[in-house]
Amino acid sequence: MSGFKYLVAVILAAATMLTAPATAFADLDVVVTIKPIHSLVARLMTGISTPKLLVDGSASPHAFSLKPSHSRAINNADVFIRVSATVEPFTGKIIKSLPETVRVVTLEDAPGMKLLDVRNGSSFEQNVSADEMDGHHGPIDGHIWLDPDNAQTIVSYLTEVLAERSPADAAKLQLNAAELNADIDALTAELQESAESIKHKPFIVFHDAYQYFGNRFGVDAVGSVTASPEVPPSAKRLNELRRKIRALNVVCVFAEPLFQPRLIAAVTEGTQARSGTLDPSGMMLAAGKDLYFELMRDLAADLKSCLEART
Repeated sequence: MSGFKYLVAVILAAATMLTAPATAFADLDVVVTIKPIHSLVARLMTGISTPKLLVDGSASPHAFSLKPSHSRAINNADVFIRVSATVEPFTGKIIKSLPETVRVVTLEDAPGMKLLDVRNGSSFEQNVSADEMDGHHGPIDGHIWLDPDNAQTIVSYLTEVLAERSPADAAKLQLNAAELNADIDALTAELQESAESIKHKPFIVFHDAYQYFGNRFGVDAVGSVTASPEVPPSAKRLNELRRKIRALNVVCVFAEPLFQPRLIAAVTEGTQARSGTLDPSGMMLAAGKDLYFELMRDLAADLKSCLEART
C-alpha cells in the first residue's frame, strides 16, 4: 500500500467513524488458531476487542488437541479463523459441528492469496515460483503468512469479514487495516534490503516451511532434513543431503525450536556447513500484536547470522 493510498484510507475511515451511529454492539468474539495469524488479527482489532488464541506457548498446531475450554470458546465465537485443514488438523472435526452462528474463516481460501504447492523429496529443484501459480498439482503449503503480501491479503480479507459481522466496528477496522498494511509495507522493504546480502547462498532447512519467504525475498533453500517435523528422516535422505551439501557448497543447515539438534549434526558431519535455528511460526515468541513483525525480523536475522558468519 503506497503512502498516498494509506493516507486516503485513514481519512475515509476517520470520516466514517465521525458519521457512524453511536449504537454499541457486544464485543466481537474472535478465536484464532495460531500465533502469526493471531498477531495480525490482534492488531486489526485494536480498540475493538481482543481475539483469543488456541495454540499458545511452544505447542505445534500439527499435534495440538482441543481441550473442552477450547471447544467452548470456538462454539461461542462470532468468527473462528484458521489457516487450513492441513496446518491445523485438529480443526477438521469441530468445524463440522459448529452452530450456524459461528463464521468459519479458512485463510487459504481467501481471494487473492498467493499459494504454493508442497514440495516433495529432500531437494527442491521442482519449486513453483509465485509467478507460476496459475494452478496447483498437489497439497498446498500452508505457511502462507511468511510472505508479507499474503499477510496484507489476510488483513484486507478479515477486515471485510469482521466488518460484516459487526458493522458498528467497520470504520475502526478499516482504519486499523490501513495502519497495519502500511506497517507491513515498511517491514517488506526492510526485509528486502536485509535479504540482499544472502541471496544465492544455499542452505537446508529442518522442514520445508520457508518457501513463501524464499520466493518473496529471493533466498535459496535447496532441501529439507525431513518432510514433516513429526517424521524422522531416513538414513537414505540424510545421505542424499550430505551429498547435496558438498555438491552445492551449502552454507548452513537450520534446525527448529524443540527438535533434536542431533539430526542437524548428522547431516553436517564431515562437511563445511554451519548450523543455525529458524522459528517459522513464532513458537518461542510471546503471543500478541507485535509477534508477526518480531517473527519476520527474527527469521531474516537468523538467516543472515548463519549465512554471513565468517569461518
